[in-house]
Amino acid sequence: MWRCAGLRWDAAGTPVLGWEGGRGSVLAPGKRIAFAVAAGTERTCVGARGNACPVRAAVPGRRTAARCEECARLDRAHSVAADTAPDDPRPYHVYLAWFGPGMLKVGITAVERGRARLLEQGAVAFCLLGRGPLMAARRAEELLRTALGVPDRIPYDAKRAVRTRLPGASERAAELRELHARASARGEWPESLLRLPFAAADHEDVFGLDRLRPAVGAVGELVPGGAVGGELLAAAGPDLHLDTARGVVVLDTRLLPGWELTAADAAADGVPEVPVREFGGVQDGLF
Repeated sequence: MWRCAGLRWDAAGTPVLGWEGGRGSVLAPGKRIAFAVAAGTERTCVGARGNACPVRAAVPGRRTAARCEECARLDRAHSVAADTAPDDPRPYHVYLAWFGPGMLKVGITAVERGRARLLEQGAVAFCLLGRGPLMAARRAEELLRTALGVPDRIPYDAKRAVRTRLPGASERAAELRELHARASARGEWPESLLRLPFAAADHEDVFGLDRLRPAVGAVGELVPGGAVGGELLAAAGPDLHLDTARGVVVLDTRLLPGWELTAADAAADGVPEVPVREFGGVQDGLF
């Protein structure tokens, strides 16, 4: 049995599927992926901050965070994202992330993390706006979000829907440049935040989006005894785009933690044996 610890992106921009115990599986385009959920099992909470869930609480299969309510609360008790870690001494970047035409957001990430946060979100392109202490970066983020009229998050379904019909890199960079200029022109920036000149970075090649074909649907949840298999076409954020016998299917790897998984020869034919949400509608049965 294997228990997935989630997908991470290493410093070289390579997706690695982590496993409890510290092992990792490097994911490369063309790799065959096949696994099954152990029959007769249920998805259980992964705990919080390195500690196991004391009651091994059951977690719904469709939840992208494999934590019970209590462990989720503990995990966010000292979190930058939840504004419960104001004393974090690390410097932070304020960034603009681009996911598709008109789909941009402002965010912050620790400087030491490099571009990892952008890769985790599936940002096709991005640029940095400033650098400074956490609270200054947070104030700038809130200011620019309101001033530029951009959201604080973009749903993954919206990101997936446009990945196969993106404009060229120059057009992506131009949209970032225009918003960067508007942001830089604002006079209300915190004094302790260093403004950074425009420089666009692009992840199309990193994600493998040039090889991508339109997807027919996305795995809605895993189920006991269910199997998933296919050839990896691209990986973006937590999403794996798999070429299956029924077309390209997106697997959100956030659905994996909490399950007992096994290798699955039965899934090698590429037919997903789990509920799949068809794009353009919802399918209740198995795909």
